[in-house]
Amino acid sequence: MAKEAILQVRMDSELKEQAELLYKQLGTSFAEAVRIFAKQSVEEKAMPFTMHLTSSNPKRTLGIANGQYTIPDDIDGSNDKISEMFGVK
Repeated sequence: MAKEAILQVRMDSELKEQAELLYKQLGTSFAEAVRIFAKQSVEEKAMPFTMHLTSSNPKRTLGIANGQYTIPDDIDGSNDKISEMFGVK
């Protein structure tokens, strides 16, 4: 049998409670989720998810327009302009 080691992690108590509730709903424990994370990381020799940096202010564009048209943050405020574009009255 392998030796057991203890891992201590500091985190926000509210985050810990939310994670514990989530994993309980998934039928496991937070501690088991950490073990699964570590095992999957070792097996894949990588993080078991994709890590990336996001822009603090991402520019949302319509894909079919190749960025020609941007999507406003308040799309409801643009309904008249959208209706005009498509000839809807």
